Amino acid sequence: MKFIDEARIEVMAGRGGNGVASFRREKYIPFGGPDGGDGGKGGSVFAVADENVNTLVEFRFVKKYLAEHGERGRGADCYGKGGDDIELKMPVGTVITDHDTGELVADLTHHGQRIMIAKGGKGGLGNIHFKSSTNRSPRQCTPGEQGEQRTFKLELKVLADVGLLGMPNAGKSTFIRSVSAARPKVADYPFTTLHPNLGVVRMDDTRSFVIADIPGLIEGAAEGAGLGHRFLKHLQRTGLLLHVVDIAPFDPDVDPVREARAIVEELKKYDEELHGKPRWLVLNKVDMLPPDERELTVSAFLNAYGWPTEKPDDSLGFDIKAPRVFSISALNHEGTRELTFAIMAYLDVVRAAARQEAEEQKQQAAAAKQKVIAPEAPAVSEGDDA
Repeated sequence: MKFIDEARIEVMAGRGGNGVASFRREKYIPFGGPDGGDGGKGGSVFAVADENVNTLVEFRFVKKYLAEHGERGRGADCYGKGGDDIELKMPVGTVITDHDTGELVADLTHHGQRIMIAKGGKGGLGNIHFKSSTNRSPRQCTPGEQGEQRTFKLELKVLADVGLLGMPNAGKSTFIRSVSAARPKVADYPFTTLHPNLGVVRMDDTRSFVIADIPGLIEGAAEGAGLGHRFLKHLQRTGLLLHVVDIAPFDPDVDPVREARAIVEELKKYDEELHGKPRWLVLNKVDMLPPDERELTVSAFLNAYGWPTEKPDDSLGFDIKAPRVFSISALNHEGTRELTFAIMAYLDVVRAAARQEAEEQKQQAAAAKQKVIAPEAPAVSEGDDA
C-alpha cells in the first residue's frame, strides 16, 4: 500500500551523565577543595511537523529512536557535555498517542510545529554542590537520571477542506480528477481506490481548497468491512462532506436510496461528530439517464430519501446551514463547475468567521494582558488625604 497512515514507534530519550567527586590538586595548594562537575543532560526527542513529508512510511522501517546520552562530569569544575536532541519529521496532520494509555500526546496541525515527546534525563550533581562549612571535603555525587522511554502510536489524518464519501464506484475518484490535478486510478470495478487521494481545486490565484477522496464505504464498514473504515478518520478534519451517490447504477437490483442511507448509518456508527458535520448530496452519473427522465428520477430519489428539494435562498449571502443537492456528471464535467463554486462560497464564509473569531480572541488576550501590566488605581474617597 502506497499510503502509510499508521505506525508504532518506540522512543528513548538520552540518560543524564553522572556527577563526579573530585578534588583540586595543584602544586602549593594542598587543600584545594571539591571541584567535581555535573553530568550533562540527556538528549530529548522532538516531533516536528513537515509539510514536505506525506506519509509515515519511514516509521514502518525504523521503529526505535534513541537520543544521545549526556557525558559524565569531570574535575576542575568541568561539566559534562549534554546529549544532542533528535527530531522526528512527521507529516502535517499526524496525531501522536501513547500506545499504552491512549493519552493524546500531540496533534501536529501546522508546518514547523515542534513538540517534545520524550524528555532527556537530568545530569547528576558533582561534589561541588555538597560542600559546606561543616563538610569541606564531600565525597558524594549523584548519578544522572534516566531519559523517558515511551511507545507511541502515530496516525495520519489528512488536512482537507472537503471530504468525499460514498459507495464503491459512486464516481468519487472521477469527480476529483475532473475538478483538480489529482489523478487517482479509475476503473469499472469496486474498490479501485485503495488509499486516500488529495486534490487541490484552484479557483483563482488566491482562492483554493483541498478535497480528500477515501476508498468507498460499504454496509458494515464501521465494524471493519471493506477498506473505507480504515480511512474514515481522514474525514474527521474536513469541514464539509460531499455524499456522492450513483443515481443510475448498472445493476437494476441496486437501490440508490438504500445505499445512501447505509452510508449515513455507517458514519453515525463510526463517529457521532463526523455524522454531524455539514453534508451535501451529490447525485452523480446523471449522463446515464435519458434527458427527459433526469428531473423525474432526481425528484423521486430526493422524496424517497427525505432530502429537501427546494433551492436555498442565497440572496442575502451564502447560507452555510442550508442542505444542498447537486446533480452532476463527473465524467463529462456537467454540473461540476456549479458545485465547486458553491463549495468555495461556503468555505469563504466559514474562513471569514474563523478569522473574525481569531481576531476577537487576540484582542481579548491583549486586553487581559494590558490589564495585568497596568492594574487600575484604587479609587480615592473624598475624606482621604491627597
